[in-house]
Amino acid sequence: MRLPQLLSDLLDDLQEPGVLWQVAAIFASVVVGWTLARLIRNQVRQRSAIARDEGPDGAVHSFTRVLGPLLILGLLALARYVLVSYHQRGNILNVAVPLAASFVLIRAAFYLLRRVFARGSVQLGATFHTFEKTFALLVWLAVALYITGVWPDILRYLDHTTLPIGRNKVALSDMLQAVASVVVLLMLALWAGAALEERLMGVQGLNMSLRVVLARVSRSLLIVVAVLVSLSLVGIDLTVLSVFGGALGVGLGLGLQKVASNYVSGFVILLERSLSIGDMITVDKYSGVVSQINSRYTVLKGLDGVDTVLPNEMLISSVVQNQSLSSRNIRGTTTLTVAYGSDLDVIFPLLTALAADVPRVLETPAPGVSINSFKPEGFELELGFWMVDPESGRGGVVSEINKRIYKLVASGDIKLAQPALTIDQMNRQIASALINNSQTVTN
Repeated sequence: MRLPQLLSDLLDDLQEPGVLWQVAAIFASVVVGWTLARLIRNQVRQRSAIARDEGPDGAVHSFTRVLGPLLILGLLALARYVLVSYHQRGNILNVAVPLAASFVLIRAAFYLLRRVFARGSVQLGATFHTFEKTFALLVWLAVALYITGVWPDILRYLDHTTLPIGRNKVALSDMLQAVASVVVLLMLALWAGAALEERLMGVQGLNMSLRVVLARVSRSLLIVVAVLVSLSLVGIDLTVLSVFGGALGVGLGLGLQKVASNYVSGFVILLERSLSIGDMITVDKYSGVVSQINSRYTVLKGLDGVDTVLPNEMLISSVVQNQSLSSRNIRGTTTLTVAYGSDLDVIFPLLTALAADVPRVLETPAPGVSINSFKPEGFELELGFWMVDPESGRGGVVSEINKRIYKLVASGDIKLAQPALTIDQMNRQIASALINNSQTVTN
C-alpha cells in the first residue's frame, strides 16, 4: 500500500468502533508476551546449572530477549487472524505485525552475533556495537519501505537490474539473495557450533582433549555444510569446487606448509591426549600452564602471568616436559652445606619435620634428606619434598623452606660450613700473622 492509502486506512479504523479491539489486542499481546517470556526465563534459570555462571548478558538472558518479541509477534498474528475472521478491520494490526517482526529479527541477529563472537571473556569493541546499530537501522528502514508500499518497487528494480559476471548476467536481487543466504547459514552454523561446544565442555565423563577435538570437528563440519547448502540454494554448481580444491592443494604444497602442519599437529595433540588444558609443561625455554589448545596454536599461561602462543608443530617436533601427564606430583629440592662435626642424626629429622610443616608439601611421599657430596668445607645436604600443584610453581615453597632453615641456623641448631680458604687467602693470613709477631717482638 502507498503512504496516503495507509494513512487513509488508519484514519478510517480510528473512526470505527472496532478499533478498540485492535488496541486491546496489541496491548494484550505485549503484556502477555513479555510476562510469558519473563516466567520462562525464571524457570530456566532455576533449573539450569549454566545460568549460575552467566551474567545478565548470558545465553539464557539473551535468548529471553528474543523470546519476548517472538511471543508478541505470534500473539499479534493470531489476533489479526481472529479479527479478520470476524470481518473486523485490522489496518492497525497490519502495521503492528511488521514492526514486531522487525524487532524479532534485530533481537535474533544480536543474539546470534553475541553468542558467536562474545563468548567467555571476549569483550565487544566499538566496531561491533556500530555494526549492530547499522544493522538495526537497515532493518527499520526496510520495514518502513514495506509498510509504505515502496518495497515492491525496489524489488522490481533489483530484479530488472543485472550485472555482467563472466559470460552471464546476474540480477542484483539474486546477488543479494546469495549473500544473505550465505551469511545467515554461516551464522546459524557458528551458533550451532558454539552451543554444541558448550554442551561438550559440560560433559564431565569425557576427557578434556576429546571434548575439544569433538567441538572443533563439529564446528568445522557445520561450517562446511552451511557453505555447501548456501551455494546450492544460490544455484552454483558444486562441481566448480573441484578447481578450487586443486588450487588449494597446490597452495598447501607450496606456500601453506607451515599452516597446514600446525592445523594437523593440533588435531594430533588433541587425539593422542599428550597434552590437556591445565597441564604444566615446558617446551624449549617456555614454561606454563596450557590454557587453550586451538587448531593452529596452543597458549601457555606462564607463572609470571605472560601468555605464550606456541605453534602446534613445535609441540609435535620438540621435546615437551609435561609435569601433569601421568601424575601431578612434582619434586622440589633445596641444598645446604653443614660443617664437619655436625650431628647428622639430629639435623636430618629437623629438616624433614621443617619441610613437612610447609603448606603445599605432601605428607606422602614424605620429605627426605640425603648427602650429596663431601665438600672441603663440610657436608652438602639435599632436602627433597613433593608438591601436587605444578601450576603454582616451586619458588614459593622453596623460599619458605629456606626461611625456616635460616631460623634453625640463627638459633644454633644447624651450623653451616665456612668456605674453605684459597691459597692466596692462606698466604695473606700467614703474612699477617708474621707481621703481627714481628711487631710484638719489637715492642
